[in-house]
Amino acid sequence: MAIHTGKMKYPEFLRDGGVIGCVAPSFGCNIEPYHSAFLHACERLTAMGYQMDLGPNCFAGEGIGISNTPDKCGRELTDHYISDKNDILLSCGGGELMCEILDYIDFEKLSAAKPKWYVGYSDNTNFTFLLATLLETASIYAPCAPALGMEPWHTCIQDLWDAVCGKKLQFTGYPAWEKESLKSAENPLAPYHTTEPGKIRIFTPDNAGGERNMGDFHHSPNESVAMEGRLLGGCMDCLVNLLGTKFDHVADYVEHYRTDGIIWFLEACDLNVFAIRRAIWQMDHAGWFRHIKGVLVGRPYCYGSEMMGLDTYRAVLDPLSKYHVPIIMDMDFGHLPPAMPMICGSYVKVSAEGNQYQIKYELV
Repeated sequence: MAIHTGKMKYPEFLRDGGVIGCVAPSFGCNIEPYHSAFLHACERLTAMGYQMDLGPNCFAGEGIGISNTPDKCGRELTDHYISDKNDILLSCGGGELMCEILDYIDFEKLSAAKPKWYVGYSDNTNFTFLLATLLETASIYAPCAPALGMEPWHTCIQDLWDAVCGKKLQFTGYPAWEKESLKSAENPLAPYHTTEPGKIRIFTPDNAGGERNMGDFHHSPNESVAMEGRLLGGCMDCLVNLLGTKFDHVADYVEHYRTDGIIWFLEACDLNVFAIRRAIWQMDHAGWFRHIKGVLVGRPYCYGSEMMGLDTYRAVLDPLSKYHVPIIMDMDFGHLPPAMPMICGSYVKVSAEGNQYQIKYELV
């Protein structure tokens, strides 16, 4: 199933007046606030001069944890990806059981089709990750279509759109993040409620002591780091679910791109601190972390929690200390907005110092 030619494929960027396809391989926009937010996103994009091509499941709510039955979701995604009637695909949302549609996606047809940008996050890891590791096609891990309905757009939404249009491939962290959303059925277009100051933590292999030590790592407020390699990752809830299945060709992928090395980007939704640690243990023992160059970790939903002396930092750092690579945590991607676009499969250069960081994508 996996096709490794040694060269990643990058879709064409969305042109002015192009056609935006929308699909719902996970949840559809059948309830509020997603229904109104998605409709407004479509209206806004149309007003910007684009055309819309909506899949049959965009407003469906007939499935369990996804918009429709797995076969109908798989067919919608396949048909719209290979279609010449749209230029890019936006997912309508995350969900719970997108993994069940994978048996109904025709990966052979997708491989033969013209590459197309696919945008989504969370449950969409089931496709963004497999596009990269199975089909060697880059994808964009970023907020789903209803987020484009917020008024006004947060900077991260503009960053996403600039990435989709090829206008911007270098991004910096945002000053604040959202702890509690104001979005509701009565207020579906609410922007991100960013009240918490953004603060990353940089950990480097310990060689100088410092104010905080975890395993073999050193952390101080003035830490700086730079890393580069092939970017791979997504939501750990989904990644460990794929691990060991017929869709898992990750070990082959990282070996194929060993010269570049791999920078993993990881975040979590339902996993608590112990589940995060177990997930990393499982990925490690499956050989996923061979040729690792560094790790980027987004704020998990369980941000700030601690169980039996284990917090999110030790959950990540302790099992990865043996690799002696830099790790940056609490970055702007994942389930606690804002989230910058992460181009899965691209070559990435990351630099960080103190509380500032920059990600630059190279499409090679």
